[in-house]
Parts: sequence; C-alpha cells; structure tokens
Amino acid sequence: MQGSHAEQMGNAPIQKILWKLAIPGIVGMLVNAIYNIVDTLFVGGLNNTQAIGAVAVAFPLMMMVSSFGQMFGIGANSYIARLLGAGKKQEADHVAATTFWTALVSGLVVTALGLIFMEPILKLFGATATIMPYAKGYSNVIVMFSTLFMINMTMNNMIRAEGNPKYSMIALSAGAIINIILDPIFIFTLGYGVQGAAIATVIGQVCATGILLSYYLRGKSLVHIGLKYVKPSKEIYTEVLKIGVPSFARQVLISISMGMLNSAAMVFGDAAVAAMGVIMRVFSMALYVAFGFIQGFMPLAAFNYGAKKFDRLKEAISISTRTLTILSTVAAVVMFFFAQPIIAAFSRDPEVVAIGVKGLKYMTVLLPFFGFQMVWSTVFQSLGKGKEAMILSMARQGIFLIPAILILPSWLGLAGVLLCQPVADFFTILITAPMALKEKKLLDGQMEFQTA
Repeated sequence: MQGSHAEQMGNAPIQKILWKLAIPGIVGMLVNAIYNIVDTLFVGGLNNTQAIGAVAVAFPLMMMVSSFGQMFGIGANSYIARLLGAGKKQEADHVAATTFWTALVSGLVVTALGLIFMEPILKLFGATATIMPYAKGYSNVIVMFSTLFMINMTMNNMIRAEGNPKYSMIALSAGAIINIILDPIFIFTLGYGVQGAAIATVIGQVCATGILLSYYLRGKSLVHIGLKYVKPSKEIYTEVLKIGVPSFARQVLISISMGMLNSAAMVFGDAAVAAMGVIMRVFSMALYVAFGFIQGFMPLAAFNYGAKKFDRLKEAISISTRTLTILSTVAAVVMFFFAQPIIAAFSRDPEVVAIGVKGLKYMTVLLPFFGFQMVWSTVFQSLGKGKEAMILSMARQGIFLIPAILILPSWLGLAGVLLCQPVADFFTILITAPMALKEKKLLDGQMEFQTA
C-alpha cells in the first residue's frame, strides 16, 4: 500500500497527483496559519499592547527553532524522494533514520542554548523593557519543548517525501486544532495570560508528535527510522545539508530580519512593534497557502528528476507557477481592500490599527509574484542544486531585506520600516528570473538528449 504513494508520483497525471499532494499541505498549513492568527487574537483579547508585542517578539524565536527542523526535514525530503524515484529503497531508509535521530539530538542542544541565552535573544528580536517580561514568560515555555518542534518538522517532511502528505496534514492539523481549543482555557479561564498561549502551543505539539511517531511505529511508512537503520555517512549528511542548509538559512534570516524589523519599529513605540507582529501574522496566511502547495510540489519534482522524467518535471513546474500566481493575486486583492477590518480584528489600539493597515497594503503590492519566486527556489532544492537554492533562499529575507532594514528606516522613518519587505521582494524577483530561465534551458537540453 505504501509503495503506491511513490508509484503515483512517477506515473499518475501531473495535474491530478500534484493537487493530491498539495491539498493536504495547503490544508495543514492553513490550519497552522489560522492557529497563529487565533493565537494572536486571543492574546489581543487581553487588551494589552505589550502582550501582543511579546508574541510578535517571540515569533521569530519560534521560527528560529523551527529552522533546525526545516533544515533536516527539507533536506531529507528532497534526498529521500530522489532515492525512491531511482528505486534505492534501502538507502532511503538510512537517510530517514539518520536524519531523524540527528534532529532529535540537535533539538536537545538547541533547547539548552535557547534557555541559557533567552534574554539577549529576545532583546535582539526587539523586546523593549515593558515587553520583555511577557516575552520571557511565553518564550521560556516554547524553548523548553523545542525538540518537539524540530522532530515534528523533520517527520512531517519525510512523510511527504514518500508521497503521503495526507497523514502529515492530519498530524499538523490535530496539533493546531488542539492548540486553538486550549488557548482561551489557559489564557483566560486559568488566568495564565500570554504564557497560557505558549502552554497550549506545546500541548498541541505533543499531540502532533504522538500522531507522527505512530505512523512509523505501526509500520505504515515506506521508509524506516528505527535505530538499526541509522547509518551516518558523509554522503548522507552532505546530500541532506546541501539542500537543508538553504532552508535553514532562509528560516534563520526570517527570524533575524523579523527581529531587526521589530527593533527598527521599537524606535516608534510599542504600538509599532505590535503592529508589525499583526501584519506578519496576517500576511503569513497567504504565504502559508504557497508553502502548503510547495510541500506537494517538492517531492513530486524530486521524484521525477530522480527517475529522469524531465517532461513530468517541467509540467509540474508550469502548473505550480500558474496556480500560485493566481492564488497570490487573489490574496493580495483581499488584503489590500480589506486591510482596515482585518487589522482592527487584532487590536483596539487605534495607533496599532493605523500602522498595521498601511503596512499590510505595502506588503501586498508584489505578492502576486511570490509564487514564481517560491516555485523556482523549490525547484533548485528538489534537484539537489544547493548553491542556487542557497542564493534564492537567502535573497528575500537576507541579501536584500537586511540592508533595506539598515537603510530605509533612517531615510523614511516608520514608513521605511513598512517598506523594507516590499523592496526586498522586488530585488528577489529580479534575480530569480534569469536563474529560472537558465535552469529551464538546462532541462530542455536534458529532454532533447534523452529523446535523441
């Protein structure tokens, strides 16, 4: 039964199998995005700008923790899918087991370091003196259980690699739904405030871990993660990390840039920090839909590249680019024209709303092009091309965004803070286009060689 998932990636009609793989990813990521938004809404119900600011400051820390899980998970996803496409099942087992246990040990190290350096990290991410107590209460709980975040990310991606995103969606959704249910109980009923939101998050992650582990323990998986399959080697770590590190770099840069944006906003008061947090949570809805779709596209692209079915790979790229462009455009229109009621749902502070509305409108201007950039970044990851994947992963959140943060606020004040991401998006599109064109020509050449 399990093998049929992989077989479909190599033989089923692209349109059909792409949506079959993508829909669970979209649903799972949407549930996760909704959880992030509901989490902020509940914290906003405390009617405390500092509490909202604390969640905004802690969010990049959570992204930083997740980046380690993404590194192992995305790297293993690409390598496992390519191995399965090439018919190398035993090697795929070694990759899955080695990656899982490496992620587990790494999670314990990240937990220890996070707890030791908590306060300086939060200051780096923009915590003011008034926000810090709330941020520490929330972040301490999250970091203590960061190992769960990391192994969940790793297992989710490995399950998708074998063509079974539905199960991954169930685990992700169950954790988020439990989180949403428990939020008001811990925040209001039990009176834990912003720390209660973190406790609810951790309980949701515990449930997700149980569901994901049961997939392997009950023998439902195509690949295995038992200790007897662990076989550390230079080849495994090289292949996993050359694709995983670009994802790690992107996530880390997202965390750093979000922290820098919070710090830049901090100059303009707690309302500006809170507004940036709300903007990013709302904007994440559109991004998470794209990320969910990409989770279906990535193993499909890697599998068919490994199987040397370049015509199927090109078709998947074309359909994915067109689909994400349409979805991104719709999201941009909705957020631009309904920015006022959307932001007002998160805060009663008129200053937070005013800043948030302006910032959200700025963010939507180049959103229709995000799908194109995301698809080609993922193409390079799927094909095992680490250098190109690294460049595109670092571009939007690092190469262009960090200089924008350092320059624009000093020129344009608060408007400069709000314009940083759109400016970075513009330059990222400019470098993605020629790289995509070059890779497309290479794929065309491989197809011609294959048919000659």
